[in-house]
Amino acid sequence: MKLVAGPSSQLLAARIARTGGFSLVPMEYERFPDGEGYVRVCEDITGRDVAVVQTVRCDQDMVSLLQLIDACEEASKLLVVMPYMGYARQDRRFKQGEPISSRAVARCIHSDVVMLINVHNERVLDYFNCDVHSLDASSALAAHIAGMCSEDAVFIAPDGGAVELAKVAAGAIGASYDHLEKKRLSQDSVVIAPKSVDGEGRQEGLIDDIVSTGGTMAGAIEMLLEQGASGVHVACVHPVFVKNAVVRLFVAGAEKLVFTDTIEAHGGSVSVAPLIARELRMIK
Repeated sequence: MKLVAGPSSQLLAARIARTGGFSLVPMEYERFPDGEGYVRVCEDITGRDVAVVQTVRCDQDMVSLLQLIDACEEASKLLVVMPYMGYARQDRRFKQGEPISSRAVARCIHSDVVMLINVHNERVLDYFNCDVHSLDASSALAAHIAGMCSEDAVFIAPDGGAVELAKVAAGAIGASYDHLEKKRLSQDSVVIAPKSVDGEGRQEGLIDDIVSTGGTMAGAIEMLLEQGASGVHVACVHPVFVKNAVVRLFVAGAEKLVFTDTIEAHGGSVSVAPLIARELRMIK
């Protein structure tokens, strides 16, 4: 299999190629004076199985992905690896007249297989007109955090929507898990606390699929520390990190910040390359 690295996932594609023993195709990327992008696959891939690796965080990334798909139309089998799928959070129409943006993106992808990592909502998978492989990086995050925490650590989801992520992460290292929920103490008093697990005196891994502005996580960190947590490690799969998100998390009291390289502009202490490489090797 040949790997084509999109401009937003060059390092990750190289890591996947090295981990999986795949051949990385030479590429050219340019930007014209009027802002239009140019990509070129600098090797004949006719009749070969090809995997295009391209995170889509913005409109520019999406156009580059469409160009790469078109450039690889002579491949025998075409796989699109989208480590982070932008617009996935717009998975339904919230107001009259809105598009379902995740559906619009999915309908543009013409390939044999699409590979996604921790897509925000599983309903997005139904929008694709091809075989979709949904991968989960939570176990890799958990293994990394395990070396930082004590044996009685607990994984906490910031809300009920992310509880499955906390469950999988906790199961990977034999830890307990819980999620935050509002508890009304009186008519005028509401606190947000873990639903059932007592975190006092314990290290806690606060985990979610995406951290964007950091507002939700910062509030959760402060509450967990106020309720007696001995330390809070923040983990996410997709480090969107807009504005002052990273500073916001540490000001709130985060002890460590752990995330993957699905959005490689921010680095990433945990690589999803082994996860993707393993899945690619299984595809015939």
